[in-house]
Amino acid sequence: MTEEMPTGKGRPTPKRSEVEAKRKKSSIAPANSKEARKAARDQTKIERMAQRAAYLRGDERAMPPRDKGPVRKLARDMVDARRSVGEYFLPVVLIVLALSSFRAMQVYASLFLYAVLLGVIVDGALLARRIKKIASERFPDASLKGITLYAWLRSTQLRRLRTPPAMIARGTKI
Repeated sequence: MTEEMPTGKGRPTPKRSEVEAKRKKSSIAPANSKEARKAARDQTKIERMAQRAAYLRGDERAMPPRDKGPVRKLARDMVDARRSVGEYFLPVVLIVLALSSFRAMQVYASLFLYAVLLGVIVDGALLARRIKKIASERFPDASLKGITLYAWLRSTQLRRLRTPPAMIARGTKI
């Protein structure tokens, strides 16, 4: 009693032209209609606007990884609670640029610019040291990698242009 093995796959082999036509049709055809694409685009725009609004409110979940975490929040609050020389650097540069157009003021303007730049560096170093000390006391297990540069760069921005925006008033104790 020998049983015969079934031969074949139970369906005819498709022609090459049919297989190629099917492949071309699926890759060229649009996934959805014009209205569906427009609705998806509008929905994405609404979601982006809601995400940006949450970011500007200071919602931790809406922040990018660069700004997330309690250590970064502490650094932001410490920078925002004080005045720093760095935030006045850009206006000083514009004033020096205007003053350097006068021949008699060029030397004084450049000396003033160097003095402000030195002030920015010293202020940044003191700020970095203070933030690192307080952050290591409050969050002993947290990583402090990059926190000093993050705080220093924030301190060199004009307060109105900082993102996420300042959430505390100047002079607030931290």
